[in-house]
Amino acid sequence: MKNLLISTEKIIDCLSDGVYVCDRDRRIVFWSKSAERITGWRSEDVLGRACLEDILNHVDKDGHRLCGEEYCPLHRAMITGVTTSVPIIVFALSKDGRRVPTQVTTAPIRNEAGEIIGGVETFRDVSPILVELERAQKIQHQALQHDLPEDPRLHFSTFFMSYDIVGGDYYAIQPIDADRYGFLIADMEGHGIAAALYAMHLSILCNRHFHLLKNPADFAAAVNAELIKIFGSVVTFATATCGIIDVSKGTLRFTSAGGPTPLIIHENWAVEQPKSTGPPLGVMENSLYKEKVVKLQSNDSILLFSDGAIEVENADKEWLGVEGFTQILKSLDYPQTKLSMDTLEKELLKFSNDIRLQDDITIIEARFLR
Repeated sequence: MKNLLISTEKIIDCLSDGVYVCDRDRRIVFWSKSAERITGWRSEDVLGRACLEDILNHVDKDGHRLCGEEYCPLHRAMITGVTTSVPIIVFALSKDGRRVPTQVTTAPIRNEAGEIIGGVETFRDVSPILVELERAQKIQHQALQHDLPEDPRLHFSTFFMSYDIVGGDYYAIQPIDADRYGFLIADMEGHGIAAALYAMHLSILCNRHFHLLKNPADFAAAVNAELIKIFGSVVTFATATCGIIDVSKGTLRFTSAGGPTPLIIHENWAVEQPKSTGPPLGVMENSLYKEKVVKLQSNDSILLFSDGAIEVENADKEWLGVEGFTQILKSLDYPQTKLSMDTLEKELLKFSNDIRLQDDITIIEARFLR
């Protein structure tokens, strides 16, 4: 029995995951053997130093530096007192200068009085997984590469940011004829590889039935029927909005399938959100979808977006919603100032008080210039 009385440090050193402990000043006070193996940094290199002092210098998949107080997962765990898992891949700096892809979990450490005195982070090398994810990412980006229509009467811009290496959002914009442009923006259920595969299948269905977008309700019904037929009892669905912009008539005609309805921002910053409701794609057989027609004015901005842009929750469990989203746009002086995804992301993160937005975000902007 005495042989089983092993120190905590020895047990931790047996783990394949790297482990390190910091005090409240984020100075490293413990560094496990697996942390040495994964990063190349030895205990004598790091003890007494902060991890941001050219040691780990975490960045996320988009290259955002996480070692500032605002975005550091370990700092946030010590401030909030909450254990946090970061499912997205975070890149740590190894001693030889390589970036090591890792998945990270952080937790606060409390003394007997319940006071937070430090934090612990575990991290796992996921290099083999990253190779496959990067291949999938290239395929997905290829599917989302569309030559946007060039028309002096209508200007399109698109923004896509996946939560993980690959995402479950999909969008398409194609001309129907010389005056009409069809669009689809969709958000598959979930995140990661499964959602990305479903989104790729949705792209096949979009191409197969794109001719039906002359009547958006017919297009939505056809895609819904296909998803039901393919997935059967497996509950896999997509929230979506599809429609056409007719520049000769100056109209937007669209159908909502559970997705956010478009925002129309006029030149004087009056905002319209025309309603069109319908069930998500792939949920119910023989679903009926309705169309909504909106008259456009010169210099109107039409914004179509996935749920990730508005389903943002703050520390008080309050949702941003469409109203909060429009207020952020107004604070950024949009549409007079060009929409910047980096700036928008920072504002959404400020609201969420989190280190990472919790969903994929896709935005289609159409400026009606006639």
